[in-house]
Amino acid sequence: MNILIIGATSGIGKALYEKYVEGDHRLAIVGRRKHLLDELYERNKEKTLIEVADVTDLEAIGRAITTLHSKMGSVDLGIVCAGTGDVNADLDYEMERPAIQTNVVGWTFVVDTLYKMMEKQGKGHLVAITSAGGLRGEPMAPAYSATKAYQINYMEALRKKAFKDGQKVMVTDIRPGLVDTAMAKGDGLFWVMPVEKVASQIVAAIRRKRSVAYVTKRWHVLALLNKYMPSCVYKRM
Repeated sequence: MNILIIGATSGIGKALYEKYVEGDHRLAIVGRRKHLLDELYERNKEKTLIEVADVTDLEAIGRAITTLHSKMGSVDLGIVCAGTGDVNADLDYEMERPAIQTNVVGWTFVVDTLYKMMEKQGKGHLVAITSAGGLRGEPMAPAYSATKAYQINYMEALRKKAFKDGQKVMVTDIRPGLVDTAMAKGDGLFWVMPVEKVASQIVAAIRRKRSVAYVTKRWHVLALLNKYMPSCVYKRM
């Protein structure tokens, strides 16, 4: 299988790369930090292609995707892991801007590019790592929760489009809870999951072609409680 991972130099993206590279796959990985990409490439040269690009640079990320697609011939599985967010209770707009540029502007360009590429191929599986944190607004990280809500709704729109278009493209929305990566910020965090366990469950959800999956599994229960909690209760938490 030919696999393209956007945002593979750290966190969930890197963990997924390490899972898939153990199998009989060819991997193309994109990240903004060249030295980290080089480290992964040096460990698995025969299976790995790399391109350096930041998703907020639309020209560069578009060129990277096109180049890797050309080298592989097709992309069977495309996973979009790139994302950012920060604790920002003081509503400093300069802290919110990167989340908007990355999680909305760049992210949308990437998922659209991959979807249309797979549509043209006549097949493919598009996966995005969104977040259980996108189900409700969070005052400690307003832009992060809002941009993840955008991603969740966008993926639902793509699933509906894929269904109406004859399901040539499979669309999967992976919604992690708190994961032990650099993205888990703040004090007193609840149920922080090890990234290796999260990656294993993501691989399983992708293999089963799930439309939506919460990882780890315990977060499914918490997410449902969170989603359907009355606003009058939620705002007091």
